[in-house]
Amino acid sequence: MNHYKLTGHAATTPAVASRKGRRSIASVAGKLWNERYLYLLLLPGLLYFIIYRYVPMLGNVIAFQDFSPFQGFLHSDWVGLKHFKKVFEDREVIRVIWNTLYLSFLQIAFAFPVSIALSLMLNEVRGERYKRVVQSLVYLPHFLSWVVVAGIVTVMLKSDGIVNHFLQTGFGIPAIPFLTAPHWFMPLIVLEVIWKESGWGTIIFLAALAGVNPHLYEAAVVDGANKWRQIWHITLPSIRSTIIILLILRLGSVLDVGFEQIFLMLNPLNKEIGDVLDTYVYYKGIQNSDFSFATAVGLFKSLVGLILIVGANKLAKRFGEEGIY
Repeated sequence: MNHYKLTGHAATTPAVASRKGRRSIASVAGKLWNERYLYLLLLPGLLYFIIYRYVPMLGNVIAFQDFSPFQGFLHSDWVGLKHFKKVFEDREVIRVIWNTLYLSFLQIAFAFPVSIALSLMLNEVRGERYKRVVQSLVYLPHFLSWVVVAGIVTVMLKSDGIVNHFLQTGFGIPAIPFLTAPHWFMPLIVLEVIWKESGWGTIIFLAALAGVNPHLYEAAVVDGANKWRQIWHITLPSIRSTIIILLILRLGSVLDVGFEQIFLMLNPLNKEIGDVLDTYVYYKGIQNSDFSFATAVGLFKSLVGLILIVGANKLAKRFGEEGIY
């Protein structure tokens, strides 16, 4: 009985398949050896992601356990989706999710466009020396820690700070409780993000603007288009794909509005509106030692971010854009 069928070409026997497999492995090993120095350069970055990004993901298993540090991962009781059900049943969690979404929406609506507008303005500057000075000044806040930024804001906006002093002496306006009034919390956070990160966000947009064909502007000038028309019909369409990709990536972190900044600006008077998922996980997981519930909240946040990235990427492709993959 013939165990091997011949279909057009000679049948591949196990011995032949084995030899091909060995040659393939030898070929890959040879390429790795020939480019060994390049892979050595890659090794530190690869180890960083493995050790600090992928290995800690194994800790997400405690979201399905009543984790006890004394019993460890292997001996803690499994409870399934108990903590995830609690996420949707706890009114405090719903309030915190709403605060996070609202703040993230404000940052996307107001902080994200500022980087685009700033890039367009810098792109129109013709004096190279002046342009470099301005770029350096707008990049600088990015390198300040949130501790420094929060300290500057606190000193300037406290009841006897420079802002309230100016309002009182210049306009006769009584002191405004910027740091304690709940309705001032969200605007302050967004303004801090704009001041600190908008300049740094222009780097990618300026790189995209550098690739715009200058002949398009020359043709537009011949057709009588003014500067606003050139920006609207040439500049913005040329960087549209970059804007969409960055917006998709931003949507992926829609539930991640930053821990340090929020934590430093929180106080008992604005905690009701200022508490977000990151600070809530800290209070629950670290201060109250509810590790499993805090991990479930964090895992839920990551899952929402993944769904938003995939959905936004598919939507972008449906409208003819490239997307991120």
